[in-house]
Amino acid sequence: MNRSVHVAAGLFHSRPYGFAQVTVIRTPFGDVVNVSGQVAWDADRNIVGAGDIGRQLEKSLENLALALASVGATLDDVGSLRLYIRLSHMHESGAITSVLRAAFGENPPCATWIGVPSLANDAFLIEVEPSNVFLARK
Repeated sequence: MNRSVHVAAGLFHSRPYGFAQVTVIRTPFGDVVNVSGQVAWDADRNIVGAGDIGRQLEKSLENLALALASVGATLDDVGSLRLYIRLSHMHESGAITSVLRAAFGENPPCATWIGVPSLANDAFLIEVEPSNVFLARK
């Protein structure tokens, strides 16, 4: 396997924790981009939107866009999303829907909403994990 790690400007440095934010695997057909789940942390690991699931989703999508941009992709290249939502906030579907509509308009990706008891940090209310993104080689 030919995996390369990409460091996206604006995201926290994850390698000391044993994982990459963005990897690319070269195949004969193009490049497969993998992005770790994104949460509402800034580059210095400060929570953005504490207690506000809508703001946290906005920041998570901003982080996803930064990760994708580091390899020449955009949110429009994402085919599906998995949203991991704290069970205590599943009732806030209106805020989640509003942010998704603002980000993707009339051409949204598929999405699966998964209720979870907790995430990696107690302050996180939502985590966004994209499907693989396939890029033609230039």
